[in-house]
Amino acid sequence: MQAQGDNASRAVRLDSFGGPEVLDIREVPVPDAGPGQIRVRVTAAGLNPMDWVMTADADTAGRFGLTLPVGFGTDYAGVVDQVGDGVTGFVPGDRVFGGALSRAVADFVVVDADSGTAANEAHHTPDGVDDRTAATLTIAGRTASAALDVVGPGPGDTVLIGGAGGGVGVFAVQLARIAGARVIGTGSAASAGYIRDLGAEPVTYGDGLEDRVRALAPDGITAAIDLFGTEAVHAARALGVPDSRITTIATQIDGITPANGAAAAPGALEELADLVATSRLRVPIAATFPIEQIRTAVERQAGRRVKGKIVIDLEKSGA
Repeated sequence: MQAQGDNASRAVRLDSFGGPEVLDIREVPVPDAGPGQIRVRVTAAGLNPMDWVMTADADTAGRFGLTLPVGFGTDYAGVVDQVGDGVTGFVPGDRVFGGALSRAVADFVVVDADSGTAANEAHHTPDGVDDRTAATLTIAGRTASAALDVVGPGPGDTVLIGGAGGGVGVFAVQLARIAGARVIGTGSAASAGYIRDLGAEPVTYGDGLEDRVRALAPDGITAAIDLFGTEAVHAARALGVPDSRITTIATQIDGITPANGAAAAPGALEELADLVATSRLRVPIAATFPIEQIRTAVERQAGRRVKGKIVIDLEKSGA
């Protein structure tokens, strides 16, 4: 087993469930990679709404198999620091990204080298993808990919995407455009320019959405992805979109197939990373924070007004 590093490291920990106020930075032992595992020195961790949702209360945490004390964050990127026995796909020094369920905001994570689940995985980071961007891909990218798989957009389609400016919307809009579809994206009036820059035609959410979409697309829409609630679903149904071409990620509605990032097609993350590496997909980084400002970062993420992704930087000064 080959290793490098100090004997202690930083990690965000929760001793009780709750909001940003319960997040603390602790000094913890550096973990060791066991057989079939790799240890990653984390350089960046991307935040997602699910991070604070699933640690907000015991019942929700239990559905994810989390018990106290628990870490925080899932998306990470960094460098392989230690390789366990039996691992053949990674060597120390490899740049990687992936998911470590509710433990990513830490100097080190240990993950299974061959796992294919977002809760415990690593993928090689392609040249041309920086660590901050790589750290945003796992949860939001998988979720967007799964949503597109449900509705199957392509040339000739006009897709309504509710919550187009959010963390998943960044990916869903661009992936639908890459597939050849026209995209109409809902958001606030203030986010119209941002949504347009992603490649969608912006439309304000709220009462009258159906009429505003009809005005933009008098020939109708053919599919819908609701990334926030149910408003886009109701508008799509009113405009004649069949339930088979509508999906949600944040709620369940009778007749609608929800999208689950855990069910994303094999290779979805590698495809996303390759799209970034070849400049066909971009991930706007709304803000970066050092680990010492984790509470501030989560408060901003929880405000649901973020345009793009928020990333925690874990590189130590002089590292």
